[in-house]
Amino acid sequence: MISEPREVFVWTWLPEEVEPVVAGRIVPEGARYDFAYGRSYLSRKNAIPLYQPELPLQTGQQAPLGPLDMANCLRDGLPDRWGRRVIINRLTGRKGADAADVEFSDLVYMLESGSDRIGALDFQASATEYIARGGGRTTPDDLAELARGGGAATLDDLAEFAGNVEAGKPVPAQLEQAILHGSSIGGARPKALLDDAGRKLIVKFSASNDVISMVKAEFIAMRLAARIGIDVAPVELAQALGKDALIVERFDRVPGVRGWTRRAMVSALTILGESEISAHHLSYGELADQIRARFTRPEETLRELFLRLVLNILVGNTDDHARNHAAFWDGDMLALTPAYDIAPQVRAAHEANQAMVVANRDRRARLETCLSAAGKFLLREGEARDHINHAVDVIRRDWADVCDEAGLPDVERRAFAGRQFFNAYAFEGFGKVPKMGN
Repeated sequence: MISEPREVFVWTWLPEEVEPVVAGRIVPEGARYDFAYGRSYLSRKNAIPLYQPELPLQTGQQAPLGPLDMANCLRDGLPDRWGRRVIINRLTGRKGADAADVEFSDLVYMLESGSDRIGALDFQASATEYIARGGGRTTPDDLAELARGGGAATLDDLAEFAGNVEAGKPVPAQLEQAILHGSSIGGARPKALLDDAGRKLIVKFSASNDVISMVKAEFIAMRLAARIGIDVAPVELAQALGKDALIVERFDRVPGVRGWTRRAMVSALTILGESEISAHHLSYGELADQIRARFTRPEETLRELFLRLVLNILVGNTDDHARNHAAFWDGDMLALTPAYDIAPQVRAAHEANQAMVVANRDRRARLETCLSAAGKFLLREGEARDHINHAVDVIRRDWADVCDEAGLPDVERRAFAGRQFFNAYAFEGFGKVPKMGN
């Protein structure tokens, strides 16, 4: 039986610092979770708000704003669907469907997930002693030592125990720390964290229920984004247990002479002040409004966001919800992070909708819808059309090259082209569907 925590302490890495400090504590108050800064944190000259306007630097207990039951900047640090499956598997031993009805409180997930979570926060049981969970067994050599007492480890080690969790099988005790390490990151797909050659990496594995090559599709979309000129997380492909794995380099960790620093981040859901339940109505236009008001380099950022929207439509990524957009937070201003999770989705019908509204309550995955939203991005229609044509031209020109880079067989290229990539519905009302390069 897992006991319910009465409080959880929030630790944070301040800008340019390599060691965390305690910022405050979370306490349950009925159905909500309140937060209060500690006196020691408020007295620091370099203290910054965990996020404003949610948690300004002030004394006293702060209730979450609006419809929220917890400040969103704190919820951003919680494990998502995959991390929760890892924790449920580890704590209960329940397998597959038997674990579907298992649920713990948010405070339990905070304290049972790994410490190497996205952004600059971590959650601890103590206000005076910081103990990293799952953070000391992350390198290939350490995994090898854990798993078999020596020898070179490969991604197969990570893929094997990620597969165990996905299938509802017990995780070997000697690999539990590695699984715990990966429980802190979000998303729904099997993944793990890895330190390798001075880089901090996220490894995303093929899932057992994939009906298309999701890993290669995401790799291709991310590489095409980079060629278009979008700021995107670096990616590479690898093999694990004979299946594809996507390696994504983290952008929330920065190496330095004294060690790694962590960059504070918040999701667009936090920026827009909405809960997961009510997020369906959120729009690119609302995010654009926030960019104009609160971001550094707003005009440049708006053009970047417009290109990301266009790319999502051109590559069939309809999973562009508000947690798949994020910004760095420096205590005063926001700055858009590199793009991530540009993952083409399975297409069941001709028509498709984006997860966020594109313009005027219209979320149809069409380039014409992007044009109607151009003003929100401070673009004239002609400028917006030029950006779209540029993205289309780059994808046409570089399609074959990037598919070669991914090792994508001809049969899969034909399956992707016209379905996920350059779907005919995207061009309705805009122009003729272009042909992909060979």
